[in-house]
Amino acid sequence: MVVDFMKKPIAAAIRTERDFSTALKSDVDMVFLLHSNIMTVNQCIKEIHSAGKKAFIHVDFAEGIGKDRFGLEFLSKQGADGVLTTRTNIIKAAKEFNLITVQRFFMIDSHSVGTSIESIKISKPDIIEIMPGIITKKIKEFSEKVDMPIIAGGIVETIEEVRAALAAGATVVSTGEAQLWNITV
Repeated sequence: MVVDFMKKPIAAAIRTERDFSTALKSDVDMVFLLHSNIMTVNQCIKEIHSAGKKAFIHVDFAEGIGKDRFGLEFLSKQGADGVLTTRTNIIKAAKEFNLITVQRFFMIDSHSVGTSIESIKISKPDIIEIMPGIITKKIKEFSEKVDMPIIAGGIVETIEEVRAALAAGATVVSTGEAQLWNITV
């Protein structure tokens, strides 16, 4: 089951090499590679797994890796545990390669909530990520309307914001703030 590995309430969202090294030493069990490329993704996945963590690749930002079935098959063969994307077609295709799927949704207005819920019904991701993660009332609304784990991500900078997102119904909070990766909530 997807949530079996979601034991820690924080996921590391990695953008830089320094953050990558810090995440490997941290308490997180999920590492989101927000910037990766075809030349380094295999080694990154190996290092993440060696650290006892799950490796998720943000397909939309992966350089040199196609945003199509072949790119997803490539990531699967490299050992990726899952993918992140905003694209419904990528979610559907990734499931064919047994990748855990995280679909990201940006909440900018009330219309985006409705269109996001419709998209979830079509793509059926394993996990959804609602961004920005500090919008706790929308996290609560989603947690009441969809039956799947929710990751709150984006602009989460304090322990209070982490606690608020978890209290609203998020299963995990994704943050690029290294000082939050080892907290106990």
